[in-house]
Amino acid sequence: MVISYVLIKANTGEADRLLEAVKACDGVEQAYIIAGDVDLIAKAEVASTAAVKELVADCIQSIDGVADTTTYIAMT
Repeated sequence: MVISYVLIKANTGEADRLLEAVKACDGVEQAYIIAGDVDLIAKAEVASTAAVKELVADCIQSIDGVADTTTYIAMT
């Protein structure tokens, strides 16, 4: 299993709505609204690095209101 953390920047006023949409993506284990340079963080657990790419590109980045993402893969 591959664990990754996705930092998500939301368009203004969209964080609350995006939280539920991000949580609905297959592979997302946890998601939170956070303070700082980005608006949300999601922890995902999927089968491979290719699955991380699919999760971020096909689900998270396709949500209306997502302005930008940065993904970090845990080295465990």
